[in-house]
Amino acid sequence: MTLKQIFCCALLGALAPAVQAAPTENLPLWELGVLGGTASTPAYPGSSDRSTRSLVLPFLIYRGEVVRADQSGIGARLVRRERVELDVGLAASLPARSDDVAARAGMPDLGTLLELGPRMKIKLVEPTANSRLRLDIPLRAVIEARGGLRTQGWTFEPKVVYEMRGPQEDWTFDANIGMVFGDRKINRYFYEVAPQYATPERPAYEAASGLMLVRTGASASRLVTPDLRLFGFVRYESYAGAANRDSPLLRQNTGASVGVGFAWTIKRSAQLAR
Repeated sequence: MTLKQIFCCALLGALAPAVQAAPTENLPLWELGVLGGTASTPAYPGSSDRSTRSLVLPFLIYRGEVVRADQSGIGARLVRRERVELDVGLAASLPARSDDVAARAGMPDLGTLLELGPRMKIKLVEPTANSRLRLDIPLRAVIEARGGLRTQGWTFEPKVVYEMRGPQEDWTFDANIGMVFGDRKINRYFYEVAPQYATPERPAYEAASGLMLVRTGASASRLVTPDLRLFGFVRYESYAGAANRDSPLLRQNTGASVGVGFAWTIKRSAQLAR
């Protein structure tokens, strides 16, 4: 995966929850275009510093029966039933330089993180023909891409998602709430302070596994023309009950993210997705 692809995955992960994937019937097998947007998020979960990025990059959506690259990420759909779907997905997040984060000054940078693993989606109920409530159960291995590849633990993020879409797919809306749990390794990555990095203001700290955050959010999109879609999202996180609430690197009780963007399709296939 190239650096641009990683950036594109990260931007899709940050912004494209607003561009909900519609049912694949009557949609092209593939679309090629330009994706752009601006997102402002905490530098890492619980950071008091923020990271704001603006990117414009090419994108490819591929709606294969097994291999897929769409608004949900890059992955492979293994099982699809009326109420249950199992896939393997890839997502990514952008790095954070410790020089830009006051709490981590003098500590190693946080690299680009790739998340890979299975996700089960269970449809709970369909209140109307254009809405549904589902349960997502993803388990992901976290891999850091910085001077090579190395594993940084696992995360588990069960969440409930409510989706709505317009009759002609001209608008979409979703709201979700969930919890993120991490093993000791990923919590150490974000919140541990080794003795050699301890200072009077940042005492040594040994991180533990457990709850990282509780997250809720909403996103929406609007089809302006057949080729142009605008979207945005808001997200709120609480770290009040986090397992590592006493870490000197966890500076906030809450964190908020916001982003807006666009997706402009330049070319699409005549063949439809199955």
